[in-house]
Amino acid sequence: MNDLLTVPLRAVGGFFELVANTARASVRRPFQTREFIDQSWFIARVSIIPTILVAVPFTVLVSFTINILLREIGAADLSGAGAALGSITQVGPIVTVLIVAGAGATAVCADLAARTIREEIDAMRVLGIDPIQRLVVPRVLASTFVALLLNGLVCTIGILGGFLFSVFLQDVNPGAFVNGITLLTGFGELIISQVKAGLFGMIAGLMACYLGLGVKGGPKSVGDAVNQTVVFAFMALFVVNVVVTAVGIKLTAG
Repeated sequence: MNDLLTVPLRAVGGFFELVANTARASVRRPFQTREFIDQSWFIARVSIIPTILVAVPFTVLVSFTINILLREIGAADLSGAGAALGSITQVGPIVTVLIVAGAGATAVCADLAARTIREEIDAMRVLGIDPIQRLVVPRVLASTFVALLLNGLVCTIGILGGFLFSVFLQDVNPGAFVNGITLLTGFGELIISQVKAGLFGMIAGLMACYLGLGVKGGPKSVGDAVNQTVVFAFMALFVVNVVVTAVGIKLTAG
């Protein structure tokens, strides 16, 4: 019974230790600019196509559902407001969760786990190089940065896709759609959406780095760490989404 409690508590403690070490190393010089750029491009490269492929169906689903509801109550001209609200407050962050955790974080975890089992991390420590500063900080910051960009891309696809779908397939007036975009969604909602995306990217990056550096055993453990990254990141990110959404609604309503 004690082991059942000790193991997860030790894992949680180790994760928060990594968070603290990463926060300290992020303000230490020199900053690994080249590694940050390389990792940003790496994460963006593995995430951009899945983002587009997931965002388009989400957009169609949200627009189709909202337009049917608005048509039933005689408010089809408000479809722009519904599309913007759905895309910015929920579709953008949710798609960012799926892609950052499912594509970006798993790629980072696999890379670090492979380095760990090849004993590259131990070799860096022997040489006096801090792997947190050299490897973890650039990856966490890159994951956060790319998540912000992905959220902006998904929100843009959501509004543009909603416009095309509503106007050309559901006969919504284009002028009314455009006029309604800012009716329910303003700068505050956009900021909250970006805060969500940044937190998602940061947490997913930290989770991937923690599991990647904690790998023990052979190549099979790399696959196990990648699977754990997806599961744990989804669990953490959906909880964060609920909390930030509740806080954001309270702030914008006030």
